[in-house]
Amino acid sequence: MKATGIVRRIDDLGRVVIPKEIRRTMRIREGDPLEIFTDRDGEVIFKKYSPIGELQNFAAEYADTLQKTAALPVFICDRDSVIAVAGASKKEYLERKISTELEEIIDKRSLYLKGDAQEEIPIINGTSDHYVNCAMPIISEGDVIGCVVSAWNHQSPEKEKISDAIESKLIQTAGVFLGKQMEN
Repeated sequence: MKATGIVRRIDDLGRVVIPKEIRRTMRIREGDPLEIFTDRDGEVIFKKYSPIGELQNFAAEYADTLQKTAALPVFICDRDSVIAVAGASKKEYLERKISTELEEIIDKRSLYLKGDAQEEIPIINGTSDHYVNCAMPIISEGDVIGCVVSAWNHQSPEKEKISDAIESKLIQTAGVFLGKQMEN
């Protein structure tokens, strides 16, 4: 664990303020759920809670099925990182932070389909071989909790690509389905 050198006092209601610098660095937004852990040494640890992370195994199976059906690389993300990958390198993408541009797509709360003139949007920050082609935010009980993404890369053969209409319906269905699973 890394010390920050920041000290905060607990107020009379038992609250403590997490400094803005830490919230920004850790991508903690107002309303984000945090999990609280303690250990025998008296440490209290706050960890960002990912509701869709509880469906990680299910999401991985769903992504795998979708990838085999449509022959598309499929990524399922929570608000911060990739939690399931099918059709691309798990080592390269799994548990990596999503790109700022993908975060913006998620925040718009609607289906995204790349147009011909639009910029390439990488799945993750840094170097990436895969770019967002279609993305559907996962919404559960009114809150955006993640995103389902179909991707493309420069090495993908065009002859195997399914139509944009079918691809967008598959990704949209996956996003809505995963959102409903979280509500159950």
